[in-house]
Amino acid sequence: MNLPRTPSFRLDGRRALVTGGSRGIGLGCAVALAEAGALVIVAARGEAELRASVGEITAAGMAAEALVLDVTDHAAVARALDAVGPLDILVNSAGIARHSPALDTREADFDAVMAVNVKAAYFLAQEVARRMTGPGAIIQVSSQMGHVGGIDRAVYCATKHAVEGMTKAMAIEWGPRGIRVNTICPTFIRTPLTEATFSDPEKRAWIESKIKLGRVGRVEDIMGAVVYLASDASALVTGTSLLVDGGWTAG
Repeated sequence: MNLPRTPSFRLDGRRALVTGGSRGIGLGCAVALAEAGALVIVAARGEAELRASVGEITAAGMAAEALVLDVTDHAAVARALDAVGPLDILVNSAGIARHSPALDTREADFDAVMAVNVKAAYFLAQEVARRMTGPGAIIQVSSQMGHVGGIDRAVYCATKHAVEGMTKAMAIEWGPRGIRVNTICPTFIRTPLTEATFSDPEKRAWIESKIKLGRVGRVEDIMGAVVYLASDASALVTGTSLLVDGGWTAG
């Protein structure tokens, strides 16, 4: 009898691009892929922080390169991808949020969040897919708010629901080419950018009451998920979302 063998979670020999990769969730994703053996091109707008983060990754013995990039500049994205060459993995972690009550949403804030979270995510995936010459994995860092609603988050929720929809459609179209397209949907993850939220006792109590496992998320909680979706371990997984939400959306 021949026993089945678990597909590899290793990413040796593969080339990955991680946007928004100089801090927080994006940095966690970059480190996770590099630990699994991939060469990771880490992209972000802020050059100083980006180069510092990539320096730490390479100092730890992993393979990484820095790419200064504004994902909202479609022409610059296309030029950068031409220079980078074909990729096996894309993790798009670039995103912004401008929260307010729906009645108070300003048009400028709506446009800014849509430009990064939806338009840039769409055309980045398109440009990467165009250049993929073999099987590949495209992973959008979405949110649990792509599956539920939230107070003061109408615009943010709209963008993440849009990401979930376009991911399904892209997975259908690109499946015959061997390109898998999925999302990771975190709950509230404690990072420097979310520290203001967690420092408010009322907001933190609300968050913890919704997370069934009783604690807020850590960057490390995302790292295994991104390796799974990037690797052969998820070879039949496409057009879906991996919720890393501690049970928030379970009810």
